[in-house]
Amino acid sequence: MIRSLFALLFTSFLLTAAPALAATTPEQNESVSEKAETRDPVTILISIDGFRPDYLERGITPNLKALAATGIYGPMRPSFPSKTFPNHWTLVTGKTPDHHGIVGNTMEDAARPGEIFKMATKDPFWWSEAEPIWVTAEKQGIRSATMFWPGSEVPIDGVRPADWWPFSQDLSNDRRINAVVDWMRRPADIRPKIVTLYFDTVDMAGHYYGPAPSEKLHAAIAEVDSEIGRLQQQLDHLGQPANFVIVSDHGMTETSPERIIHLDQIMPRDQYHLVEEGNYAGIEPLEGNADAVRAAFLQPHEHMQCWTRENIPAEFAYGTNPRVPSILCLPEIGWVVYQDAPEWMTGIGGGHGYDQRDPDMRAFFLASGPGITAGGPLPIFDNVNVYSLVARLAGITPEASDGSLAPFEGQLVP
Repeated sequence: MIRSLFALLFTSFLLTAAPALAATTPEQNESVSEKAETRDPVTILISIDGFRPDYLERGITPNLKALAATGIYGPMRPSFPSKTFPNHWTLVTGKTPDHHGIVGNTMEDAARPGEIFKMATKDPFWWSEAEPIWVTAEKQGIRSATMFWPGSEVPIDGVRPADWWPFSQDLSNDRRINAVVDWMRRPADIRPKIVTLYFDTVDMAGHYYGPAPSEKLHAAIAEVDSEIGRLQQQLDHLGQPANFVIVSDHGMTETSPERIIHLDQIMPRDQYHLVEEGNYAGIEPLEGNADAVRAAFLQPHEHMQCWTRENIPAEFAYGTNPRVPSILCLPEIGWVVYQDAPEWMTGIGGGHGYDQRDPDMRAFFLASGPGITAGGPLPIFDNVNVYSLVARLAGITPEASDGSLAPFEGQLVP
């Protein structure tokens, strides 16, 4: 009898509860719980290294186009030199390379004789002339996280982002997105309010194949666009509003082995010290022969012009920092300068590092989210201003910088 009564009650439970149990999966229950929370917007600063503004118009970026339609976008002047590390540090400090100290991808400092800064250098000495936005955020009690960004692994004043990953080119773009989404699944008290995210695959494709339309370049562009779309979908699923600020550090121009300037034809290599070569050259005279080196390099050259550090034209805003080489040689756009041409330079490729005012060097800018109105295309502006915008959207009181909110006035939600 008891068994029969229990069976009857259990059957009745199943009949009444089954529809409710079937209505949601565990994943859906989690989503309902997450969406029930009122979330403050997160600000996500995304770099697509080497993304030219015209890539947006090639019909392969539906997700970026959709974001552009709901926000603001346009071309942006990088800082000189139009290289990766100087400009990424400008984007997160609001200062020109002259003022933040990362004056090249490779550089030297008289205070550290015999040392060379390379892109893998993590010594805070090289990075501490300016404070990046995630350090400012942490000091103000605003939690930050970096899924890669040049310099984000380096402690500044002993401070790092609350969450950060050491850079690895082997970490696929989808796994980078997954890490950001995982951060957003956390409880509010340990959830980042400002995040950086970095993609390098478009720049790599541009170097290998050049910026002209090609199957492999377009595949890299489309893949990053798809991942950004997936990030949006995941955040929407969580009910997480986001202000996206999507930028590149520089553009890309076509290079060729037919356009190489050989330094050995100007002066024997044992007569000077070469700091950097490629899309520009940084040169230091050896002790006792400064006059001879200046005479050789400062004379007119076909397809290249050289200046002493103190005479670099003012429009470059470059040359007051002592880390800038004593002599800077800048080729015409598309030309390169080497002692020895690289073995990989056997055909058409791409490069950057040239005059930041050249159209091919222009960087990309897009901002969209609850803090931005749908203002459409903006006039071209300098990338030192991005820092102020990101700080405003993330609720950070910015440090003094070389930029301002001026390019975005009228496009910000009060």
